[in-house]
Amino acid sequence: MAKLVVLKLDGDFAPLGFRVTLEIGEEEARPSTAITGLLPPAPELVTYYERWQSNYRSLMVSARMKLEKVIYDGSVDKRLETCNDSAQVLRDRLNTWLNSESFRPIREQWLKQLMPSDEIRVLVCTKISQLQKLPWHLWDLLEIYPRAEVVLSALEYERLKSKVVTHREEVRILAILGNSADIDIEKDRQLLEKLPNAATTSLVEPKLEEINDQLWKQPWDILFFAGHSSTKGDTGRIYINKTDSLTISELKYALKKVVARGLELAIFNSCDGLGLARKLLDLHIPQIIVMREPVPDKVAQEFLKHFLTTFADGESFYLAVRDSRERLHGLENEFPCASWCPVICQNPAEVPLTWQELCGRTESKYQFSLSSHHELRTPGRIKIDNEQGAMGNKLFLTMPHAPRPMPYFQFGRIFRTALQASVAIASLVMGVRYLGMLQTLELKAFDQLMQLRPDEPQDPRLLVITVNEQDIQYQDHSGMERRGSLSDSALDRLLQKLETYKPRAIGLNIYRDFPSVNSTPEELDTRLKQNKNFFAICKVSDSEANNPGISPPPKIPVQRQGFSESVRDSDAILRRHLLAMISLTSPCTAPYALSAQLAFHYLEKNGISAKYTPQGDLQLGNVVFKRLRSHMGGYQQVDARGYQILLNYRSYGRSPEEIAPTATLTDVLKGAVKPEEVKNRIVLIGITARSADAYISTPYRDSQGFKQEIPGVIVQAQMVSQILSAVLDKRPLLSVWPFWGEVLWVWGWSVVGGILVWRYRSPLHLGMAGGGVLLVLYVLCFRLFTYGIWVPLVPSALAIVVTGSSVLVYTRSQSQRQQHTSVILNHD
Repeated sequence: MAKLVVLKLDGDFAPLGFRVTLEIGEEEARPSTAITGLLPPAPELVTYYERWQSNYRSLMVSARMKLEKVIYDGSVDKRLETCNDSAQVLRDRLNTWLNSESFRPIREQWLKQLMPSDEIRVLVCTKISQLQKLPWHLWDLLEIYPRAEVVLSALEYERLKSKVVTHREEVRILAILGNSADIDIEKDRQLLEKLPNAATTSLVEPKLEEINDQLWKQPWDILFFAGHSSTKGDTGRIYINKTDSLTISELKYALKKVVARGLELAIFNSCDGLGLARKLLDLHIPQIIVMREPVPDKVAQEFLKHFLTTFADGESFYLAVRDSRERLHGLENEFPCASWCPVICQNPAEVPLTWQELCGRTESKYQFSLSSHHELRTPGRIKIDNEQGAMGNKLFLTMPHAPRPMPYFQFGRIFRTALQASVAIASLVMGVRYLGMLQTLELKAFDQLMQLRPDEPQDPRLLVITVNEQDIQYQDHSGMERRGSLSDSALDRLLQKLETYKPRAIGLNIYRDFPSVNSTPEELDTRLKQNKNFFAICKVSDSEANNPGISPPPKIPVQRQGFSESVRDSDAILRRHLLAMISLTSPCTAPYALSAQLAFHYLEKNGISAKYTPQGDLQLGNVVFKRLRSHMGGYQQVDARGYQILLNYRSYGRSPEEIAPTATLTDVLKGAVKPEEVKNRIVLIGITARSADAYISTPYRDSQGFKQEIPGVIVQAQMVSQILSAVLDKRPLLSVWPFWGEVLWVWGWSVVGGILVWRYRSPLHLGMAGGGVLLVLYVLCFRLFTYGIWVPLVPSALAIVVTGSSVLVYTRSQSQRQQHTSVILNHD
């Protein structure tokens, strides 16, 4: 038996993400499995889609036209490459999103319930147009299921029922062949006329009246259109001849009639058809095929040829579309992303279609019946029930009433209800939070608060020496032998020059697990060993990740070694600072991070030494670095091994990359750096060349909304600066409240949500007050964050909304019950 998978998505790309419901069952049966999950906010996904769409459309001359001829200056080749690159990025980002931790339960349930051999219809139900535009067929999960196809659908729908049968033997097709300027739609007509057991009526560049007359004249099984079309906003338009165009709304009544007579399939083999599909779904057409983007003429013809052949040969409708779409891969060297164009849009209430059923099916007369997850409400509706009972016939009339003022004595009861609901909702929210279900949202809120903080001055205690692409080339041109980004000769010269400038500490953030091989190896090795201000990094082994680790430079004592590990969250963003850990069996046995070693060394010159409190927390001077543990703040489900704290970034010029003054390796070797720029500072040496792949994502975003990535050496500078600024400048560390404090905070806002409903009866006033309260909550959370306190923002907002909604639903249901009782008593 074929399987039906329904994936319902409701929400937005930002700031909250999507609520997801997965239902799995057999076709024409109730779902046997249902599970809910979340997809995190992903505004960057829209950006990646729009970037790909722009690159794709730059290749088109016009709708359903061939690509431009290749010009030997390579301009079109470059655009082809750019289009393919942006397509790959979009595919990767989409799958990263669909592999999010909060979505994992849905993925695991899918894999548990479905076999690779199953024939599966996957309905993606959403009203968000940006979601419908994504290439869902590239979901990596579908690669396991060769007999599955994705179908776009709506969250609300109606179905047709009550058939009256009459036998017929031919599939009746109405083919509208519209404006054919610069395209060849004659081939489309020939393909339709060759179909077995089919009678095709063609309208060539017709007027609106001709199309309308044909739709009213007789029943049709398939409606076909070929020509030019476009979508503006959410509205599609077809060009029926050289001068006229129309929208689906202009054929509304004719299409309703033809649907009532049994129309099963609409094919719009034209460009940019998602806007057409949305309007066709509103008219309850069972199955629809459109092209999601501008489509080259050859691609449109090849798809139609393969689909009609495969479908008429007996393959199911969905597998015929998948097979025909996948065949378009053979054209993608010439027409990139050709296989992305065809897409099915369907009324979820309809059953799968076959060509054989169309040929031998019966004529039908239908009436509409609601089958939806949303009640259809009509203003002024009257419901009449005739109930038989012991007292005889009673006539119940439930009529809409205008809102009436609530009696004063009921306000006290509502207030008590609000308080009771606030306790229950706050407990529920904190329980959900404890299970880690809000962690992704809270970390996104953390990022936003971090991004909004004001700039701070650069840290004058640091100097970062970078090794970029030009520095690598400089070493090569100077004949320096390299076994990485930094040659022995360059390092030796760099250290000699720095030593004369008297820095307080030097940290080498470049792996160097080998002895020197330059002309005087003993001098460099001796310098590294004897310079008590020099610190180097190593990497701890990880058996779970099959990572053997990286040793420190030879002969460097462990007291001047620091590990390089950082702890990133599931979205690859670095928000935590790993200070210390134990790794006795690793080639890297350094107990502290490089950043901690450098800060400790600097502070010792100020008479400040590291020690631990009786509770086991690190203390430097009067500052205690409280260790981050599981179930602290927004981190409820987190690997808290080692000694971790939150990383309090410093930004300058709206970027965390400008933490401190910088100089390039070449500048230092050529003497362009002054001694006073080095003296008494911590000097960090590291790679910033993009080829080294040493960049780390931060909570910050650039002006285009993309994650800001900074080199590893800058991350080390951020961490060193955090320690020094906390101890010497009293800059606050990021901290969280104890659990009981967070519970009181969330419960307090839950009470506010209930009081709003108690206080405001008008929907307008209630909405304005609710928005104002959420704004106040956000401002307070931001102000506390600037003082180093991370308080629950997402749980508090959730408590406000859920408590307010619960009390509102309760009070309205009580009011309606009283009104209903009043009507019955008055009738009696």
